[in-house]
Amino acid sequence: MKGLDAHGKFLWGLCYRMTGVAADADDLVQETYARALERKPSADSPVEAWLTQVALNLARDRLRQRKREAYVGPWLPSPVDLDAADVPSAETRYEALESVGIGFLLALEALTPNQRAVLLLREVFDHSVADTAAALRLSEPTVKTTLHRARKVMAGYDKHRVPFTPEIQQRTRVALESFFAALATNDLDALTRLVRDDVCALNDGAGQYFAARVPLHGRDRVLLFNRRLLQLRGLPQRLEVRHFNGLPCFLVTFAHSANREPPRALISAGLDPNGLIHSIFTVVADAKLTHVPF
Repeated sequence: MKGLDAHGKFLWGLCYRMTGVAADADDLVQETYARALERKPSADSPVEAWLTQVALNLARDRLRQRKREAYVGPWLPSPVDLDAADVPSAETRYEALESVGIGFLLALEALTPNQRAVLLLREVFDHSVADTAAALRLSEPTVKTTLHRARKVMAGYDKHRVPFTPEIQQRTRVALESFFAALATNDLDALTRLVRDDVCALNDGAGQYFAARVPLHGRDRVLLFNRRLLQLRGLPQRLEVRHFNGLPCFLVTFAHSANREPPRALISAGLDPNGLIHSIFTVVADAKLTHVPF
């Protein structure tokens, strides 16, 4: 994202939230500017509005293409250290940091491309109904109907959402550190106290590396998987806490990797309102780690 102008930062943030993939956002912003050079907007058309319209058309096409392609194993968004300053500070349903959260981006995957675009413009970027309709070339009644349907799909996420406050960020860091310490010492009692019964773990290896190819549900299954993994790989060479997608995460690097063992990973967790870990996300696919400096 370095070197982008004010329009570029806004477009990158929009395209990342639309696709959930940093590499896609890079490509879409470049393509948007390329089209701007080929066909400049008319003098009476605001530049940002025109660029937004082009970027959203490209992003919706990218989403439709992705839906047609097979993906090996669970899909997770790309981790990014995104400056949320490209989002207005108005009173919107979803705040800037939350709108790049892993849980939020996963919830968006259940929306159609149009629903996703409308929800982001209206409930994250604070666009008016008229501006949203113009950006997506939809009628204003269609925008209102589409937003209503998108909200219904997001109801499950909204019911359990946890605001990204400094307190939650600190609690997430403590929970992650406690989880890894308990794993390293094989402290089952501590692990049981930290993790919910219905915890879900998603591992994104994209078929490139060995990783669980199905979601892991339930405390016993998730803990067994992680304990066995630690036995096989041993303790990592390096473990570093960094902020990605609004919350603390662990950057993990292994000294040795054989065959298709991932040499590095980014691990994050979601907490419920009681501070228990309800989800664990592990990204090891190289294509998803393009914006993670190890």
